[in-house]
Amino acid sequence: MQSATARSSFGRSRLRRGELLRWGARLALVAVLFGVSVWVTRARAAGTHPLRVCADPNALPFSNERGQGFENRLAELLARELGVKLEYTWWAERRGFFRNTLKAGRCDVVMGVPVGLDVAATTEPYYAASYAFVSRRELGAPIDSFDDPRLRTLRVGVGLVGDDGANSPPVHALARRGIVGNVVGFSVFGDYGDPAPLAIPVRAVASKAVDVALVWAPVATYFARQSSPPLVVRELTVPNDAGIPQRFAIALGVRRGDEELRARLNAFLKARRPEIARLLASYGIDTERAP
Repeated sequence: MQSATARSSFGRSRLRRGELLRWGARLALVAVLFGVSVWVTRARAAGTHPLRVCADPNALPFSNERGQGFENRLAELLARELGVKLEYTWWAERRGFFRNTLKAGRCDVVMGVPVGLDVAATTEPYYAASYAFVSRRELGAPIDSFDDPRLRTLRVGVGLVGDDGANSPPVHALARRGIVGNVVGFSVFGDYGDPAPLAIPVRAVASKAVDVALVWAPVATYFARQSSPPLVVRELTVPNDAGIPQRFAIALGVRRGDEELRARLNAFLKARRPEIARLLASYGIDTERAP
């Protein structure tokens, strides 16, 4: 029969073995991840590792499975610059997008993220944009300010973020001015069964469901150009309202710690700046305004 001392010693021995096994498993995982990292670095240097991009398959003007968005075209330009094959991981940009794509290792780059986003490391910005007012010509002078008195009586379409209907920055600006009762909410993601879900608030202006809508400027410009009747787009002229940003610098995003890839992307953005500017201009995005 074991003494208490023996049992205690045996227990400590088992604990030590358990700790060693756990640490051994952790070290093995670290070794595997290090090996993968080394392989990826070498493959990139050799030009054999594909450019793996995470993107939404139905989010024009940014991206779609047919490659019609400006982020698709930017990815193609980047892949040519790097001399590698372009591969997509398609995933709807809803809650959990980064967790299930970039952070899960399914891909290496997201083509458009706000600078300073906490779930990714970001490059230097390649454009900046604000929200914009979309209206019909019959409204008269274009609206370009939250302080336009007409916003108090017109039906104003705004974007709501997420399943819980969280407010987008323009909603906060309107609410601060007491403009609430005449506001109509649209999901910023739209109806995913729609072939162009981000166009819904712009189409609501054209159909007179609302009089004016506040829409992310690249989306507003892209779909207003296709509208009949023609619509007027005026981007906000202020970068923030009462401390709430209304204008955001947009960059490429990579996993935190992937400094080698981020450096290569920054070099690409610098070397191809004129070509990138022409690409964005073809989608109605002005790169002349500073981020």
